[in-house]
Parts: sequence; structure tokens; C-alpha cells
Amino acid sequence: MTRLQSRPPQEFYLRETNAHLQGWKFSGDSLKINYDHVKEMQCVYVRVAKAIDLPENDVTGCCNPYVDVKLGNYKNTTPYLEKNSNPEWNKVFTISKDQIQGSILEVFVKDNDVVNDDYMGRVAFDLDDILNMLLLAVWMGTEADDVSHLDASESNTCSSVSLSPKLWYLKVTITEAQDLQPNDELRFPDVFVKAMLGNQTLRTTDLIFVAAEPFHVPLILSVEDRIAPNKGKVLGKCAIHLQHVERRLDHKPVNSRWYNLERHILVEDEKKNEVTSSSKIQVIICLEGGYHTDGKQLWKSRIGVLELGILDARGLPPMKAKDGQERTDAYCVAKYGQKWFRTRTIIDSFDPIWNEQYTWEVFDPCTVVTIGSGSDSRIGKIRIRLSALETDRIYFHSYPLLVLQPSGLKKMGELNLVVRFTCSSLINTMHAQLDKLKHQATQIVSARLSQAEPPLRKEVVKYMLEVGSHTWSMRKSKVNFFRVMMILSVFVDVWRWFDWIRNWQNSMITVMIHILFLILVMYRQYLLPSIFLYLLFIIAWNYEWKPEHPLHIDTRLSYADDAHPDELDEEFDMFPSLCPADLVQMRYDRLRTVGGRFQTMLGDLVTKGERLQSLLCWQDPRAAVVFAIFCLVAAFVPYITPFEVVAIPTGFYVLRHPRFRNNLYSVPLNFFKRLPERRECLL
Repeated sequence: MTRLQSRPPQEFYLRETNAHLQGWKFSGDSLKINYDHVKEMQCVYVRVAKAIDLPENDVTGCCNPYVDVKLGNYKNTTPYLEKNSNPEWNKVFTISKDQIQGSILEVFVKDNDVVNDDYMGRVAFDLDDILNMLLLAVWMGTEADDVSHLDASESNTCSSVSLSPKLWYLKVTITEAQDLQPNDELRFPDVFVKAMLGNQTLRTTDLIFVAAEPFHVPLILSVEDRIAPNKGKVLGKCAIHLQHVERRLDHKPVNSRWYNLERHILVEDEKKNEVTSSSKIQVIICLEGGYHTDGKQLWKSRIGVLELGILDARGLPPMKAKDGQERTDAYCVAKYGQKWFRTRTIIDSFDPIWNEQYTWEVFDPCTVVTIGSGSDSRIGKIRIRLSALETDRIYFHSYPLLVLQPSGLKKMGELNLVVRFTCSSLINTMHAQLDKLKHQATQIVSARLSQAEPPLRKEVVKYMLEVGSHTWSMRKSKVNFFRVMMILSVFVDVWRWFDWIRNWQNSMITVMIHILFLILVMYRQYLLPSIFLYLLFIIAWNYEWKPEHPLHIDTRLSYADDAHPDELDEEFDMFPSLCPADLVQMRYDRLRTVGGRFQTMLGDLVTKGERLQSLLCWQDPRAAVVFAIFCLVAAFVPYITPFEVVAIPTGFYVLRHPRFRNNLYSVPLNFFKRLPERRECLL
């Protein structure tokens, strides 16, 4: 507990910033992005549209043209088009005005060749020049221009919006099969059903899969005869296309259906399908979408709008080497609900400036928006809980980007954000959210988003969705232990305070507690109101120390600042382990030690429950008789005696002065410790 009360280094805290923006022009119910939460950035846009009547190469007899665009130290290239004298590129290049180090824009037209690219022409001009052979457009604007944003040094740098696929639970219940044809008629078949949906395989009669729209793969049901452990002979198969499966958003029953089974037979060493109408399987199958928050029918109306401005980052570390120089090509990914945003990539900058703004509809305030910053490797992640944000307040903060690596905790820079949550309805804030997405859903989302343009790498998606957060880690086990201790410390503090009172450490306060106890007993109708009034007083007292900033990563609570190197190495180890056998043996022994302590703690807890249970089950006849007599007295005495006559002597007895007590266990506690327990029956 002492360790958790110490404060992390100052650099690990988020800082409030004072960004000077153009003004706040929130459009009320509209989701239109006004770019009022970010600074305006002047940019030069170069659009290469097409070329006309380019000459053919004298040697190859064809033309493979492409265009180089240069402005100062920035350069970018369109893809080359094979055998095309009238190419159309329609590529837009964006150059931030404050990073322009030259005044002449140069456009080169070249012919891609195997040995050396042929030079076809060059044009250098100011922004008002007009080209004859090459048609292009150049203009001044801001980042709010509705174009495909491309940085001037690489092509895969545009910002993008991606939507997570709509997920469904595919519920399959196998009821029966008829007219199966076993392979061995002399043996009674041991039949089971194997169901496959993509890379998901289950073998029971009640199955639940995760499916995503659009439905590319069918559900395969295979009826097999178990001929050996983990080995079966196929008796028939059927493919069910999910486009034709009933969808339900409530709990209405679904009718079963019969499906014909196909049996694979060999004809001259070739596999053929034989459809046997006599062999069939009965299935209850449906797509359930009522558990997911992406269904419009789950929400009466949206309750507000979340606006996020990603300004810039400072002090990012070098992430890769190119041409002998270290560099970082940084971008940000923001996720809330189904919608994923990816900023444009800023090439070769340790202090990238994005100034991009995004907007989401909000249906539930008890949700979290996640912002991740990365390049080829993860740089850091930030989570902001919407319920902790005040309505219409604009938050300017610089968030430290913290990453736990095998070498320890490392700060990767700072990310400056602007956040505002506008809540238009307070009634719907009590609406509940149910999130049941599991491992298979994460795999589906990462696979689909990796096909976006530009793609979101699977590593980025899994990092944002915190895949692997449930794997074993010594550090995480310590974190959860301290979290439990922090919760239990409240009850421990209350008991210590009560023990301090009953030991008469301060006679005046103890006497006042006696008087308060008498008042509550004599006027017991005020007992519950007094408790809730006291809780209200605590809430009002803590108002002065309420958090001024959104919650951020607590490195001390995460046990990340002083974790042992071997624990970090174990946490980042893969499955199966790649470590030497002796190291794995050491970690296994350590895990057994931790498991033994948990086993002992759980056994002690179960023992107390078994002792209470034994009072009712006559496992100790004498104790059962004593407890029965006690229950009889406890039932009739309060009934025939006023409540005050029982409560006041009991309370005064508990609060009696220490000189009237002894250090031995009380009779009830001693009686409880002697009750039987089932641990005596264990081997």
C-alpha cells in the first residue's frame, strides 16, 4: 500500500495546455466538421491529372510514364502506367506551407525503363503558371479542403476513415440427424457434429460463433463418426450461406430447418460430391444482433457528440533507419464505437503536426475513446472516458505517450489533444451498454481493417483493442493484488477507526459515539437516513478534490516503473515460449508459488463458508444443538423484549473500556473456529 501512495515522476503526468484556436463554432445537432478545434494549416496542393500525346520510346516502342514533383527538399512520384501515351494519374500531393524550403515548383515527366529512366520533359513555375503538355492543378488552401491528403515525400500518407464490420452472434443448435449411412455397419457409430466458420471450429450441439458482414464464408456442418480419439470419418457435410439465415434482434423463437447432407466419395481417385436426399440434419440457426451496440434499434436517440482534435506530437523517438539516418514516420489512430480514424502520416519528423479533427455520435457516455500513436512500431496509447468529461467543456491537454517494453517503462513523447463532449440529453445517459466481443470478434475486425486503404495493420488494431490483456503476467497479478488491497483498505480503515473508538484512545470522542449510538437506537427510524446523509457529506467534502483532468495512465498503479526485468521478459514472451528450458522451469516454479498462495487464500475463504454451512447440516451434532438453541432465543427475545433493551446493552458491551476485556478469543469466535470443515476430507 505504501508503494502505491508514492507519486510517479512528473513527466508521466498529463499537462494542461493553452492552445489558441480560431474560435468555437459548434454546429449543434450537426456532425459537420468545422475544424474549429485545430489550428489552421496553410498547405500547397499539387494535383497531377493527366498527360496528352506523350512520345514513345525509340527502343521499346512504348511509353511507361510517371511524374516527379519537387518543391524545395520535398519530392514525390506518381506510379508509372505501362504502355500509355495518354496517362491519367489524378494524384494529389500536399505540402505544408510552413515546411516549404524552396520557391520553385518543378514537375518532371519521365519514362520508366529497365536500365535508366528516360527524361521526357521538365516544367518549373510559380503558382500562377500554366502548363501546355501536362495538365495539373496547384492551389493554396487549408487542411479542411475536401481532397485526398498526401504528404509530398511518400504516397501512403493520406488520412482515412474505417468502419468496423457489423458483428453478429451466429447461434447454431443441432437437434437431430436422420438416415445417416455409417462406414462400418458392424459397429454402432459414435456420431458428433463439427461446425466450422472461417477459422472458428466448435464441436458441440449448442454453438455460438462471431460473424461479420458482409458474409464471405459459409457455415460448414460436418457429421462425423468418431473412429479414434480426435479422429472422425465424415458421414456427410452441408454448407449454409449466412445471407439466407434468419436475423433476429429480440428473443422470439426461431424455427428449425432441415438441410441435406453431401457425402464425399472417391471415383477413380477423384473426389466427387454425392447429394443424398435421405441423409439430412435438423438445425436451429439464427443471427443475433441484439447484443451489440452497433444496432440502431438499441438506442432511442443519440445523446451527444464527441469532438476530438489531434494537434501535434513532441519529442517522438527515432523508430527506423533509412539511408543511414534515423527517422520517424508518425500517424495517429482514433477509435470510438465502430468508427476508426487514421491521420495522415508525417514523414521524417520527431515533432509532427497533424491538426486534424474528428467527430463521433455518442449513444452512451460510459464509454471510452482510444487514441493510439504509432509508426512501424507502437509509440503510445491514450484512453479518455466520456463520463469523466464535463458537458461543453473544451479540454486542452498534453498526454505523455508511455509504452511498457521488455527493458522497462519508457516515455515516447507527448501528444497534444483537444476534446469536447457535448451532451444534448441527460435522460438517455442511464442507458446500459453490453459489450460481448471476444477473441474471434477481434480477429475479424483486425482482418477487415487490414484491407482498408490505407490499411490499418493487424498489430495496430490488436494494440488498440488490447488483445492479450488477459494473458498471465507477474506484473499484472501484482497490479490486481494492489487494486484489491486498495478497495479492502476502506473496510480496514473503518475497522481501525472503530477499534480506536472502542479502545478509548480519545475518551471525549468515544463518549460522543455512545451518545450517537443511543440516539440512533432510540430513534431507529433515522438510522438509514443518517447513513445516507453521512455519505452525502463525504461526497460534498470530496468535491474540493475532484479531478480536474481526465484520467490517464497511472504508472505506479500499473507497477510499470519498477517491474523486475525478468517479469517484463516473461510478459513479452510468446506462445509457445522461446526461452531456454531452465528459464521456463524457473518461471513455472515461480508461478506454482504464486498459485499456492492464492490456493491457500481461497481455501481459507472456503473454510469459513463450510463452517457456517456445518451449523445447518448436523456435521457436528453438539454444535448444531447449541446453534439451534441460540436461534430459538434470538427469535423470541427480540419479539417479547423491546428493541432498545437488547440493542443498548449489546452496544455498550462492545464499546466497553479495555480494562473490562481480556486478550483471549471471545466465546462466539472460539466456538466458530472449532466447527468442522471439509478440508479434513481432502487427500
